[in-house]
Amino acid sequence: MIIIGINAYHADASAAIFVDGKLIAAIEEERFTRIKHWAGFPKRSIEFCLREAGIHWQDVDYYAIGRDPKAKMWNKLFYLAKNFGGSFNALKDRYANSRKVASTAEELSNASGLPVTVFNNKIKNVEHHRSHLASAFFASPFKNAACLSIDGSGDFSTTMTAVGNENHISVLKSIDFPHSLGIFYTAFTQLLGFPHYGDEYKVMGMAPYGNPIYADALDDVIRLTPDGLFKLNLKYFRKGTSGVISYNQDHVPEVAPMYSGLMIEKFGAVRKKEEALSQYHKDLAASVQKKTEQVIFHLLNHLQKQTGLFDVCIAGGVAQNSVANGKITRNTAFKNVYIPSAGHDAGISIGAALFVQHEIAGLARQPIFSAYTGSKFSNEQIAKMLNEMNIPFTQMTDETLYDVVTDCLIDGGVVGWMSGRAEFGPRALGGRSIIADPRRKDAKELLNSKIKKRESFRPFAPSILKEYVSEYFELDEPVPFMEKVFPIKKEMQQRVPAVTHVDGTGRLQSVDKEISARYYQLIETFRKKTGIPILLNTSFNENEPIVNDPEQALNCYLRTDMDMLVMENILLQKQKKQT
Repeated sequence: MIIIGINAYHADASAAIFVDGKLIAAIEEERFTRIKHWAGFPKRSIEFCLREAGIHWQDVDYYAIGRDPKAKMWNKLFYLAKNFGGSFNALKDRYANSRKVASTAEELSNASGLPVTVFNNKIKNVEHHRSHLASAFFASPFKNAACLSIDGSGDFSTTMTAVGNENHISVLKSIDFPHSLGIFYTAFTQLLGFPHYGDEYKVMGMAPYGNPIYADALDDVIRLTPDGLFKLNLKYFRKGTSGVISYNQDHVPEVAPMYSGLMIEKFGAVRKKEEALSQYHKDLAASVQKKTEQVIFHLLNHLQKQTGLFDVCIAGGVAQNSVANGKITRNTAFKNVYIPSAGHDAGISIGAALFVQHEIAGLARQPIFSAYTGSKFSNEQIAKMLNEMNIPFTQMTDETLYDVVTDCLIDGGVVGWMSGRAEFGPRALGGRSIIADPRRKDAKELLNSKIKKRESFRPFAPSILKEYVSEYFELDEPVPFMEKVFPIKKEMQQRVPAVTHVDGTGRLQSVDKEISARYYQLIETFRKKTGIPILLNTSFNENEPIVNDPEQALNCYLRTDMDMLVMENILLQKQKKQT
């Protein structure tokens, strides 16, 4: 049984392939286009998946599309009838986009060069939020679990609760557009001066610099309901029929302003790009984050009581809120939380494929514990590229390499680390990472000045050996995909200041020797020299998608002040400037 999952014509386009129940490959199209959140048809991602599996287009049994234009059709029509004053252009854009989804067989035919009849009976459309739920539950190790999907919107739903049992997911409740926690967070993200798709993490990073003194005022903006759900006060938001997300000619998602005049009146003018962040902005960010957490815990507490289960699986764009994720076991009765490496819309491809694989084909489940599903390159391929470019390099054994790299880190160096398969999802997990010494108080400023050139309030993450999590963090839970933020023990914060956020927390990755062998050994080498089982880890990029191949890694290294580049066993190092 061969299934390809596809997220197309939606932000973070991607593809994934399963062969006889096993995930073989998954990748986001932005890694090829080099355009963040690219939202067209993921032709190159599909081709990559086929190559990795060693098969051809016609060999695939099912193409699972993580979107169903027919879902909640009556709900959509009722909403449009009730809100007829919206923009005709917005409705036309949505119709055109749904037509693209409906013509997937034609797209597959054009991409493959095969007749459209090859694909007509192989396409399965899976509703957006059911795909999210499947990406979490069917990939989890839990036999039974409560499930939550929560994001901006997809197929007219914004939130869906369910129960997963073996090979089946039963939906319990859903919330229709425009009542959306994602829209709530995005509207305030825009108000705070971050207008681009995906900017919400900036508000999450800024929140610890403020106090949530406006959380009570937000009670009028989003209201908890007795049935365990929530409603927006739509007076604070622009009408949904005026258009929310559109896609330009380059397939880049563009988000329309979601706030209304009332939100500006009550919470202040939109911060201008050049305007400095004030304490008010920071306090508002803290309040928005606190209110978001309250809504999530409200949903989960009701879901736990409804199901009686203690394991929960969560996906959707809001599942990328790692601060909230890290508080779930402390604010609900749930004891175990599984969130996939791509909880956002890229994970729709895996979820759609898993839904078809288990709900339709009835295959046995195989939990997914690794995010390393992307591109990989051999030493021979890398050496060939460098030789053709006349760039000198050194090739080393693993043991020597770990020794040289850790010495560079201890000496204050910043290293680009490309090893094994690229990660699936927005987090670098030691496959495509930039690493530094977490003990350096100046590491954050060093990285921002040398490479990242991003807002100073955003934290950098600690990759920690799995066995030492309880020694450094107040909670000891598996965090394989850097999907949770935990408090760092007070006595340990001064040992790793570079990865300790202003509120004493860290968004950790617990590194497992069985899953990330080379990255684990690099950190272990660093531990033996310094006593610290942690490396500072940030994504290998500079205001672009994470690097995918050796050429992209080399270009990033050359145009920044990175000190060293490691690609598999090949090392490049810049000469230190004389002072």
